[in-house]
Amino acid sequence: MSGKGEVSQPGAEEKEAEKRRRRRIINVVYLITAVDTTLMFLQFSLTPYLAKKLGFDTLWFGYLQTTVGVIQLFGGPVFGRFADLHGARAALSLAFAATVVFFLLLAIASNPLMLFLHKIPTVFMHVMPASQMVITDLSQPEKQADGLSKLGLSFGIGMIVGSTLGGQLNTRYGETFTACFGAVGSFFTLLLVLKFIPETTKDQASRSSTKSDDKNKSLFNLGEITRLMKFPGVTLTFVVKIVAGLPSGIFQVMFSIIALDFFKLLPEQNGYMMAYFGILQMVIQGAVLGPLTMRYSERSLLLVSIGLSALVGLAQVYIESVFQFCLNVIPMMLSLSIFNVITNTMLTKSVPSSDTGTMLGLCASTQNLLRTVGPTAGGFLYVNYGISAMGLIQFIVNSAVLVFLMYRGIQKTTVQTD
Repeated sequence: MSGKGEVSQPGAEEKEAEKRRRRRIINVVYLITAVDTTLMFLQFSLTPYLAKKLGFDTLWFGYLQTTVGVIQLFGGPVFGRFADLHGARAALSLAFAATVVFFLLLAIASNPLMLFLHKIPTVFMHVMPASQMVITDLSQPEKQADGLSKLGLSFGIGMIVGSTLGGQLNTRYGETFTACFGAVGSFFTLLLVLKFIPETTKDQASRSSTKSDDKNKSLFNLGEITRLMKFPGVTLTFVVKIVAGLPSGIFQVMFSIIALDFFKLLPEQNGYMMAYFGILQMVIQGAVLGPLTMRYSERSLLLVSIGLSALVGLAQVYIESVFQFCLNVIPMMLSLSIFNVITNTMLTKSVPSSDTGTMLGLCASTQNLLRTVGPTAGGFLYVNYGISAMGLIQFIVNSAVLVFLMYRGIQKTTVQTD
C-alpha cells in the first residue's frame, strides 16, 4: 500500500508543479499585455494631436492609419509563423524591441515624412497574437475562451491606464516626453519577457512537429501559411470575421478623429473617454465573458454578437451627443468582445496546436485588413456623410451576415434530419 502511494506521489507533485509553472507564465503574459496596451493607448492619445500640429487633415490622418494597417497586414502571418518556429520568447522579444524603436522614432518625428517612417517597426509589433498563442498553448481546450477573455481584461486595464496617462503626459510635458516614456516602458517589458517567458510554450508533440517543419519549410512560405484555410470551417469563419467586423472596424480606427472633430474633445477629455472604454472592457472581459463562454455554445454567442452589433449600428445613426455615445458604447464593447474571443477560439481549435501562432497571426491580419481599408473608407464616409452613415452600414452588413448564418444553420439542421 505504502509502495503504491510512494510511486504515485511524485507524478502528482510533478503535475502540480507543471500547473503552477503554467499559471505563472500566463500571469506574466497578462502583465506584459497590460503594459503593452498601456503604451499603445498612450500612443493613440498622442498621435492625432501631433499629426494635427504637423498639418495633417482627416484624410491624411486616414492615410497614416492605412499605412500601419498595410504594414501589419503582411507582417501578422509571418510573425505568427515565426512564433510557431522559434518560440514565445523570441517572438515577444522581437515585438517589444520593435516597440522601443517605434517610440524612439515617434519622439524625433518633426515632419510628416518622419511620422510615416516611425510606423515601419509596426511590422513586428504583434504582442497580442503572441500572447494569445501562449494562452492557447498553455490552456485546456475547454478553458481557451475563458483564458483569452482574461487577456482582454489586461487589455482593458491597459486601455484605462494608457489613455489617462497619455492625456496627462501629453498635456503637461508634450509629445516628445510622452514618446520617450513609451520607449522606456517598452524596454522594461522586453526585460520581463527575457526573464520570465520560456523559449517555447508548445507541448512535446507540437515541438517535434515544428522541428520537422522547420527543416522543410521557410518562414516566408505562403503556401504553409495559407494551408490553414483548408481545415474545416476555417474559411467561413474568416469571411464572417472580416465582413461582420469591417463596419465596426471603420468606426474604431476613425474614433480618435471623431472625438477630436465631432465631439470636440480635448486631449485630457479624450483620455477620460478611452479610460471609460477600458472600464467597460474590464467588466465585460473579467466578469461577463467567462461565464457566457462556459454556459453557451460558440455558435450561439457568435450569432448574439453579430445581432447586437447590428443594433449598435442602428443606434449610432441617431447619436448627437457624447452622453448618447457613451450609452451606445456598452453594447458595442460587449458585442466586440464576444465576437473577437469566439472567432479566435473557433479558429485556433480548428488547426493543430503546432500552428496556433500562425493562425493567430492570420487573425491579427483580419484586424489589420480592417485598419487598412477602414481609415480611407472611414475618412470618406465621415467627411461626406457623417458618423450616421457608418452606423447605417454597420446595421445593414451585420444584419445580412446574421441572416446568412441563421439560414445556413437551418439548412444544416434540415439535412441532418433528413
